[in-house]
Parts: sequence; structure tokens; C-alpha cells
Amino acid sequence: MTENDYTLAWGLYAVAALGCLLVGFKLTGWMWRWLREPLRVVLAVLLLTPTIVDPVKESFAPAIAITALDVAFKVGNNAWRAVSDFAMYGLIAFGLYLLFVLLRWPLEKRARERRAQAEAAAQREVAEDDQLGTQAPLAAERHDRYRDNPPPAAPRGGGRVEPRL
Repeated sequence: MTENDYTLAWGLYAVAALGCLLVGFKLTGWMWRWLREPLRVVLAVLLLTPTIVDPVKESFAPAIAITALDVAFKVGNNAWRAVSDFAMYGLIAFGLYLLFVLLRWPLEKRARERRAQAEAAAQREVAEDDQLGTQAPLAAERHDRYRDNPPPAAPRGGGRVEPRL
């Protein structure tokens, strides 16, 4: 196998792995965030972990493929090396994910507090305007802007458009 073939094979695998990651992201999109994100980390580790196949040539291959081939056909002894690579890369990936979660947590808490304050202020404005007997479309619009579940957008292309002459 020449260097170009080796690079081409890794390029094809990278495109296929990114496609599988995209499918995995779509499949886990409906889940609760604290379950969805670790599953995505596990999927990324499984698809993107390389392992060494031939130490003399320094040839690498996807660890998931090496593990599957060694277990299915009982050839070679690279399965344990691939599993140890999974463990090492998984530990690094989950450590980075934990760091990301710890950094994100206070930021989200602060954002929730700001949102709650904005909603309370908007409700106070609406209550004050109602006491005065005036309508407050601006305050209601401001209140809608800070809601967690905004109303769905109107469907596009519902009517017929006639050309002007």
C-alpha cells in the first residue's frame, strides 16, 4: 500500500465517520440534553479513535474496525490495544466534556436569572398598563421575546401570488 492509498483510505474513512456522526446527532436530537451529549461523545470516540496496526511501519487504522475484525475473525492480537486506545481517548474526551459542562453551568444559571428578571419586569409593565387602562402591545411583545417556547413561525408559501402587469 503506497502513501497515497493510505491517505486516500483515511480521507474516505473521515468522510464516512463524519456522515455517521451527523446521523448520530440527528438520532439523538430528541433526547434530554444530559443524555444526548454523553452519547454523542461516546459516538465520536468510537468513530474517531485510531489505533496502531503495524508498529514497524507506524500504520494506523480505525480502532472500531480493528476491534470488530479481531473479534469476528479471531485474527491478530490488536483488539486489546484498540480497547485500551478507546479507554484512553474516552477518558480524555469525557474529561474535556466535564470541563465544558462545568464552564457552561454558571453561564446558563446567569442567563436563566436574567430571563426571569426580564419576564418579571415585563409582567410588571403589563400590570401597570392594565391598571392605567391602556393597551400595552409593546410590553406583550417584549414578554414574548423572552419566553422559552416562542410561537411557531407562520407557514410560508400558503397563498397564491398573482403577477403584476
